[in-house]
Order: sequence, then structure tokens, then C-alpha cells
Amino acid sequence: MQMLTAITREISPAIARCALTHIERQPIDYELACAQHRAYVQCLNHLGCEVVTLPAEPDLPDSVFVEDAAIVLDEVAIITRPGHEMRRSETPSIEEALQPYRPIERIDAPATLDGGDVLIVGRTIYVGLSQRTNEAGLADLHRILAPHGYTIRGLPIDACLHLKSACTHVGRKTLLINRQWVDAGAFAGLDLLDINEDEPDAANALPIGDAIVYPAAFTKTRRCLEDKGFKVVPVDLSELAKAEGAVTCCSLIFRS
Repeated sequence: MQMLTAITREISPAIARCALTHIERQPIDYELACAQHRAYVQCLNHLGCEVVTLPAEPDLPDSVFVEDAAIVLDEVAIITRPGHEMRRSETPSIEEALQPYRPIERIDAPATLDGGDVLIVGRTIYVGLSQRTNEAGLADLHRILAPHGYTIRGLPIDACLHLKSACTHVGRKTLLINRQWVDAGAFAGLDLLDINEDEPDAANALPIGDAIVYPAAFTKTRRCLEDKGFKVVPVDLSELAKAEGAVTCCSLIFRS
């Protein structure tokens, strides 16, 4: 049986000072956010992940979003250089957590790369060129991964925070997609499942085994997934959504 490890991090008490790009700042209920995050971690565990939970970083508001700090593949773990300067101090503890599992590579200045802009579909890696990820980051990723046989494809993202805000891989060669936020033509050969038009933020989903961890708020798109035969496990991350967070953001999941 495939063993999965999930690295997560407890929520910083400073999360109210999170970096925002595309939404207005709202009050975040810290206690409720922590309770929702605990339920998310329990969900990962229930789905078979061995969860490694790092302690909160009191001075790093966005640090619960561990996905942005690294990209983990079978061959290597790549420590990113986040596009928002405030977030670059998040990476050392993630690197330390990943060292027992993978050889380490790094994205170097002047490159910037957020893990949320990296969508892995088999041996093809799509990279969103966003406000957080630049062309140099794309080039650095190609330098690191091309020798391992990966194809790297960049595509512009400007209507949302990250590529995985606009589309995510849900398995069976299928992407869940908001076509208003990303060029669907970039994904030739893949099956595209459109979100419900009333739920523009609904394209972020986290597949684990035969299940999809999915925000409870997006009931219409959830029905679309279920109608296609996907097993959906809803989780409530409404407080972290106020920090531009979603289900993929809060974990780094990889084969142990």
C-alpha cells in the first residue's frame, strides 16, 4: 500500500496580518481557524496520511500555508523562494522537516516561486507566472527538474493568487477548473471539469487516494464532482479562506 506523509503547521497567532492580494481583509476568528485546521489534519490522517505537524510560527502570519514553501516529488524536494518577501522566513523549518525524506534543491534569487503556482500532472509540471512566481523561478524549476525527465510549462496568471486557485488535478486525467482565471487551452489532452459559475473560488481541491478533500462551502461544484463519480470529503476552512487559503495550501503531501 502506498504510504503518504503530510507535513502541516499550526496556525500562527499573527494570521490576521496575513499577506493579501485579491481579496479584502476581514476579521479572522483565530480560535475557530485553529479548530477548523485541526479537523483538516484529522481528515488527512483518516485518509491514510502520516501527519507531521510543525509548531506555529508566531511571527510568520502566513506560515500555516506550507504548500508555498516547497515542492516535493519522488526524486527531490525543492525549497522555494516565495514571492512575498514577508514569507521567505517560512522555508528553513520546512527544509529541516523535509531533509529526512528527500534530497534538497533550492530556488535561488532573483527567482521567486510559490508552491501554490505549481501543478503536477504526471511528468508534466504547470507553473503559474503570477504576482508571486516569476520567469526566473520557472527557469530555476526547469534547471532542477528537467534532468529527472519532467516537462515544465509556464502560463500567465493574473486574476487570482496562484495557479492552483484557478485549477487543480483531481485524478483520472481530470482538472477542476475556473476558465475565467486560467487559459484552458494550456491543458490539451486533459479532461476539464468546470466549477459552478456561482462559485469562482471552487477550483481548489486536494486528491488523496480515491478521495478528494474539498471546501464545504462550495456545494454546487461538489455536486458536479460527485456526479462524475468522485468521492468528496468536505472540510470547513472558511476562516483560512479569509487569508486566501484553501485545501491544498495547508499541507505538503508526498509518498513516503
